Amino acid sequence: MTDYADLSTREAYGKILVELSKEHKDIVVLDADLSSSTMTKYFAQEFPERFIECGLQEQNMMSIAAGLAATGKIPFASTFAVFASCRCFDQVRVSIAQPHLNVKIVATHGGITVGEDGASHHAIEDLALYCSLPGFNVIVPADAIETVEVIKAAVVTEGPFYVRLGRPKFPTVYKDGYRFNLGRAVIMRKGKDATVIACGVMVSKALEAADKLASQGVNCLVLNMPTLKPLDEAAVIAAAIQTGAIVVAEEHLIHGGLGSRVAQVVAREKPVPINFIGINDVYTKSGKPDELLQQRGLTAEAIEQAVRAAIKKKSAG
Repeated sequence: MTDYADLSTREAYGKILVELSKEHKDIVVLDADLSSSTMTKYFAQEFPERFIECGLQEQNMMSIAAGLAATGKIPFASTFAVFASCRCFDQVRVSIAQPHLNVKIVATHGGITVGEDGASHHAIEDLALYCSLPGFNVIVPADAIETVEVIKAAVVTEGPFYVRLGRPKFPTVYKDGYRFNLGRAVIMRKGKDATVIACGVMVSKALEAADKLASQGVNCLVLNMPTLKPLDEAAVIAAAIQTGAIVVAEEHLIHGGLGSRVAQVVAREKPVPINFIGINDVYTKSGKPDELLQQRGLTAEAIEQAVRAAIKKKSAG
């Protein structure tokens, strides 16, 4: 039995896809010359007759996936997140989103933790693009265990999915037995002074920040928001009411992603002070993942400072 907790999110995807495909015979997998990186190589080895290597033609891959879905198959299309979003947006919009086809786009190498590949490969706009598409489910798992549960849900849930995975191994925040619920936030830690809402690799950093703040007498509610769309609006509203201050943390541009979606709910339903941890309207450079996260302020320390600032605004108000 695979110990998914020891894997990166992309490795967990590759392994669970093979397991699910033994039961779900309609699953087919497409890749664009990156199966060794996206980890669909495991599927290709196990089910070569159900694997389609599209080569360096990501746009065509999305159109092929749409055609397969229209015939009743469950296509999983994988490539790097930057290609799955920026390069393929027109094909996804017209061929998958508008007819609302059952295509599962699982993209690896999301965010800036791609590292040394540099700005051309850093997917920092992808969540904004996919959240703009009506009817799409947009998900960013926090670790390998959650990734497994997300892929299980995607197989049995009708409709298009965009699942963003990472290149390196994320810190494990869940134990075996966790169950993912589409469109539902998960309370990772209870608190009353402020709320941190995070997704992906930033969930572990939010928990780290909350531990540090707790030692100083500040109790943070920490929410993992794996589903950006449909967003758990009820959880956001409840957190705003309960704590009166919110910080959103994501490995994405500060606009268009999780922060923007949370802010819309807060502004409409329960205005409270809100701060954002994300990439501030710049493109990044090549570097090691941890160095880039530090450079762009995607750290536990930055979350801690943002929480204190939000609480100060709350008190001033």
